[in-house]
Amino acid sequence: MTVAMDASWRNWLQGNLARGCSVESVVESMVRGGFDKDVASAAVRAVLAGEAPDSSSYEYDTCPVSPDRIIHAHDREIYSVLRVGRPQLILFGNVLSAEECDQVIELSEGKLQRSTIVDPETGHAETIRNRSSEGTYFTLSENPLIDRLDRRISALMNWPLENGEGLQILRYGVGGEYRPHFDYFPPDQPGHAAHLVRGGQRTATLLVYLNDVERGGETVFPEADISISPRKGNAVYFRYFNNFGQLDPVTKHAGAPVLAGEKWIMTKWMRRYPYSG
Repeated sequence: MTVAMDASWRNWLQGNLARGCSVESVVESMVRGGFDKDVASAAVRAVLAGEAPDSSSYEYDTCPVSPDRIIHAHDREIYSVLRVGRPQLILFGNVLSAEECDQVIELSEGKLQRSTIVDPETGHAETIRNRSSEGTYFTLSENPLIDRLDRRISALMNWPLENGEGLQILRYGVGGEYRPHFDYFPPDQPGHAAHLVRGGQRTATLLVYLNDVERGGETVFPEADISISPRKGNAVYFRYFNNFGQLDPVTKHAGAPVLAGEKWIMTKWMRRYPYSG
C-alpha cells in the first residue's frame, strides 16, 4: 500500500521534524502508516531541503526579525541601520562591543585551519581556490562568552537557539576572498543530503564584522547590487528561506578581496529545525 502525501501528512511530518524527531523515526512511522520506504525517505528529504526548490517565483513574506529601530536582544540594545526588502537584508550596529570582538579573535587565533566548503556532489568538506581564508568553529554555548553571543544572536534573529549552528570564525589576509555563493544548500545537489538531515535547510545568516578592514573585504550581493563595508561590531542579516519552503537566489553573495590589512568575521547560520552538529 502507498499513501498519498496529503496536507495532513505534510503537516505531521513538519511538526515532528520541528520537535526534533530523528529522520529515521519519522520514516519508520510513515512506513507503519502505509508509505513505501523510498517514498517516505524522499518526502522527508524534500521537506528538509525546502519543498519548492524552484526559487524563480520566490515570495517575500514577513521577516521574523523585529521591525523596531532598536532591538533589545537578550543582553544588548542593537540598532537597525539599514533595511532592504529584496533580498530581505538588515544592517545592524552595536551587535558586539569592541572588547567582545577582540575576545572572539583571541579565542580563535590558536586554532585556525584552512577553510573548506561542502562539495555539492559528495557532501565532503574540501578546500577550493574560491575560498581563501582560515577558520574555526565554536560549539553552541561552548563557554560563557560564546553562550552570551549565541543567545544574543538568537534573540536578534528571532529564531530558536537550538536551531543555530555553532559560530564560525574566519580570517582573511591580503588577497583573501570568497567568490559568489549561496549559504543555503541547493536541493538539486546530492552531496547536501547528509547535511540536511542534521537540521533541515538553512534559513538565514548573520555575519558579524570583528574588525575594521583597512581596505577591501566588502560583502557583496551582486544580484541586488549591494555592497557592505566591514565595520567592527556591525553585522549583516539576510534571509533566504521563506514560510513556503522557497529559496531566494538573490541572496547569492561574495566576500570581496582584502586589499590591505586583514578581515575577521563571525557567522551564525540558522536551520529550519533543531540542529544536531
